[in-house]
Amino acid sequence: MRRAPVAKGESLAARGDNQPSPDAPAAGRIYAGDCIDLMRRWPAGCADACITDPPYNMSRKKGLGWAFSSHVTMQEKWDRFSGDDYLDFTREWLAEVCRLVKPNGNILIFGSFHNIFTIGFVLQSRLERRVLQQITWFKPNAQPNITTRLPTESTEYVLWACNETPKKATRWTFNYDLAKQINGGKQLRNLWTIPLTPKSERRMGGHPSQKPVALVERIVKLWTNPGDLALDCFLGTGTTAIACERLGRRWVGIERDPQYVEIARKRLAATTTEDRATP
Repeated sequence: MRRAPVAKGESLAARGDNQPSPDAPAAGRIYAGDCIDLMRRWPAGCADACITDPPYNMSRKKGLGWAFSSHVTMQEKWDRFSGDDYLDFTREWLAEVCRLVKPNGNILIFGSFHNIFTIGFVLQSRLERRVLQQITWFKPNAQPNITTRLPTESTEYVLWACNETPKKATRWTFNYDLAKQINGGKQLRNLWTIPLTPKSERRMGGHPSQKPVALVERIVKLWTNPGDLALDCFLGTGTTAIACERLGRRWVGIERDPQYVEIARKRLAATTTEDRATP
């Protein structure tokens, strides 16, 4: 779900990545490569929504660990940026997402306190998109704080924007009746309690920031309609694709890391016929 941009001077062809045509991306396909390079080749307005989980820029060169747990904090190279690189990267990929998603389509982006303010700044101040709300995901079984100098970080966020200027934004998709149904007939609040990704969803291999299917399915249900095409430009191990398959939505994903591409394909292949919905 998170990848850094292609290195300067590195070509997609040199890495054996897909060479897409100028046509719209094919639904139900994982494109291997850098998301910015690939999205630039696709036509405007080809997606109904974007649901994605970009790099958080929170990794250290060496993760922290402690004696009482096997947990080590993030230390992924693709999640480390220097200086203004992260701001520039965020502006580049979000500009392409806003071009590809149809006017008034939904854009939902995962983040933590490390990056969510940067993403919000780019959307509002640089791209003039209407930010509608922030969902707070509370993780009741979050990892403990290793330093013991801070409260346990037990939340992440989903920033929801409408792909239009604040003055023109209108008629965005939000399935209100379904949201009430999920919450037992009452209005659904924007604080969601959902446990971390279970081991059963990592049995074919995992990702350090992999989101639980239950969380992504709820987002797909509420902010897309059956038959919609959802873009995930940081597909990771394929959770967005799996949620879309189960709920009768079309999807297209981009993932740079061959290891995660392979895991995503295995997970999708294991999604049984009974799990798949018909739009």
